[in-house]
Amino acid sequence: MQRKTQKKTNAPQVRAAKAAGKRAAETKRVTSGADPVAKLPSVPPEFWQRLDREGVRFAKIGGFDIDGVLRGKYVSLEKLRSALEKGFGFCDVIFGWDMADVLYDNARVTGWHTGYPDTIGVIDPTTLRRIPWEPGVAALLCDFRVQSLEPHPACPRSLLKRVKAHAESLGYTASFAAEFEFFFYRENRDELAQKGYTNLTPLDPGMMGYSWLRTGQDSEMVRDILDSLAAHDIEIEGFHTETGPGVYEAAIRYDDVLAAADKAALFKTAMKQLAPRHGLSVSFMAKNSARLPGSSGHLHQSLWRGKTNVFAQAGRGLSPALRAYLGGQMALMREFTALISPTINSYKRYVPGLWAPLSPSWGVDNRTCALRVIDPQSNSAARIECRQAAADINPYIAMAACLGAGLWGIEHELDPGPPSAGDAGVGAERLPTTLKEAAALLAQSAAASEVLGAEFVDHYVRTRLWEVSEFERSVTDWELRRYFEMV
Repeated sequence: MQRKTQKKTNAPQVRAAKAAGKRAAETKRVTSGADPVAKLPSVPPEFWQRLDREGVRFAKIGGFDIDGVLRGKYVSLEKLRSALEKGFGFCDVIFGWDMADVLYDNARVTGWHTGYPDTIGVIDPTTLRRIPWEPGVAALLCDFRVQSLEPHPACPRSLLKRVKAHAESLGYTASFAAEFEFFFYRENRDELAQKGYTNLTPLDPGMMGYSWLRTGQDSEMVRDILDSLAAHDIEIEGFHTETGPGVYEAAIRYDDVLAAADKAALFKTAMKQLAPRHGLSVSFMAKNSARLPGSSGHLHQSLWRGKTNVFAQAGRGLSPALRAYLGGQMALMREFTALISPTINSYKRYVPGLWAPLSPSWGVDNRTCALRVIDPQSNSAARIECRQAAADINPYIAMAACLGAGLWGIEHELDPGPPSAGDAGVGAERLPTTLKEAAALLAQSAAASEVLGAEFVDHYVRTRLWEVSEFERSVTDWELRRYFEMV
C-alpha cells in the first residue's frame, strides 16, 4: 500500500515520527499485558437487585478460549459475590489444550513446565444476562488474567479490549455486527457421533435461499430461537434461510465492538443449546460439504466520533478515514488470514464460485470482494463488510484483527488502491490456501506483533501449527476411498 502524497515535504516525516512514538507506547502496553483498567470492576447495587427480581438462584460464569469455546461453571450466588469481589481461580489449562481438550506439546504460556497454575477470572458485571432456557440461572462473562491482574496473554476477550482501548485513545468508537450462516440437522448429539458426522439428514430439503415457505414450515423453531435470543440479550435483526438444505442465516444487531463480540460468541453457544430442544443439531463449520456453499461469518464495522460516522462522506468518493482503514486491512489481509480463518476446514471454503473471496480485494457493493464497502454516503449505514470470515471464527480474535488492521492503516495513512470491478478473484494475488501457509505468514508479521502483541501472536501461531500437525497425522475418508483397494 502507498502512503498518500503530502503537500509539505516534512509533513509525512513529522506524522510518521508521531505515529511511531504513539505506536511504540501502545506496543509496550500491549506486549507487557497491561490492562487499561488493571483492577476489578465495580458492581452497582442494581446488579443484585436484578438477580433478586428475576429469581436467579445460580450463575454460570466463564470465558472463551483461543478456539472460541466457552469454558465455565455453575456457582452459587454466595460464590458469585466472592468472585465479583476478588476474582476466581480457573485452571489455565484452558489455554494449554485444543478444542478437543488435547494438551498442546508446543505452548509456552502454560504447560507441564509451569504446572498449569490458576489464572484469575475477572467477571464483567455488564455482561449479566438471563439464560431463558435454564430458569433461575444468570450468565456472566469474564476475562482471564494472571496473578498480578494483568491480562493473560492468551485471553481473546482481553485482546479485543486492548485493541478497543487503542481505538478510543485515537478518538474513535468502533461499531461491529456479525452475521452467521449455519446448517441444521435432524440428528442429535449422540447420533452425530454414532454416524461419524456423515450421511446426516438436513432440517429441510433443497436449495431454498430466502424461502418464505421454509421459515413458515419451521416457524415453531424460528420463534423459539428469536424469543430466546432476545431474552438472552442477543437481538437478531434478520433471520432467513440460505442457499443449501437446512441452512439459515442470522444477522445480529450492531453494537460496541466488545459487546458485539460477546453477542456473536454467545450466539453460537446458544444455538447449540436451542437446537436440541427441537430434536436438531447445528454446525458452524466453514465448509461441511464439498458440493455445497460454505457457511460465512461476515463482520460489519464502522468507526465513530460521537454521533458522526467517520466512514461516511457526502457526495462522490470515500472518506479519508474509510480509505485509510481499508488500506490497513488490505495491507495486512494475507498476514492476518490465520486470525480470520482459524481452522483447517476454513480454507476449504476458498474455492471459485461459492461466494467466498479468493484475493485481498475491496469494492463498493461488490460481493466477490473480501471487503465490501456499503452505503459510503450514509452517516447511519456507511460501513465495511469483511466477507473473508466464515462461521468458524472466534469473534473476539477476528474483530480484534479487523479493527487493529484498520486502525494501523489510519495511523500509517495507507491507501487501499483502486476498487475491484466485476469478479475480484480473477487474476489477482491470492489469499493463503492452507492454515499452514497462513500461520507462517502471521508468524513472520511484524505488524501483527505491533497491533496485537508479540505474546498473543506467538501463542496463537503455536496453536494453529498444533492444529496443522494434528491434521497431518490423520488419515482422511478421501484417502481411504481412493487408496484402500486400488494401490
